[in-house]
Amino acid sequence: MTSRNRLLVFVAVVILAIAAAAGYLLSGKGSSSHPKAAATSTATAGSTAPKPSAPKSSPPGSNTPAPSGTWVPADPELADVCRTKLPSQAQDTLGLIAKGGPYPYNRDGIVFENRESRLPRKAGGYYHEFTVVTPGSNDRGTRRVVTGGAGEQYWSPDHYVTFQEIDPRC
Repeated sequence: MTSRNRLLVFVAVVILAIAAAAGYLLSGKGSSSHPKAAATSTATAGSTAPKPSAPKSSPPGSNTPAPSGTWVPADPELADVCRTKLPSQAQDTLGLIAKGGPYPYNRDGIVFENRESRLPRKAGGYYHEFTVVTPGSNDRGTRRVVTGGAGEQYWSPDHYVTFQEIDPRC
């Protein structure tokens, strides 16, 4: 093989690699889970965060009530909490999520990355976080509701240190 042919093969391989990388990024699979990249994309979008729709109904056998009325938690290892036992502000946030907003904070609805793996491991973009108003706090406070793509909901009173899965039956 001549040096000219080697150069042409090298250029072709580089072009194919660039095209493959671009296709991967455009498909959404290559979106960065790096916090700085997420902040940049949020800032670029302006002051309005994405407004996710209400959680999708879960497929049978996940966490929807079965015909017998039993509820199957998404993660039996996590403690459960009855929806009615949550603070009224958390119930208000759950109502906003069910309606699809509007949300009081521009960061509501952003992707929750689950970096500490305190929730079941899922693909990037599966979880979304929502602020629960904290009375007396001058900022967003520490209370959050995190929703999963299959409709499951989690309560964190302490900014993701602990989670409880919200039991929709009570």
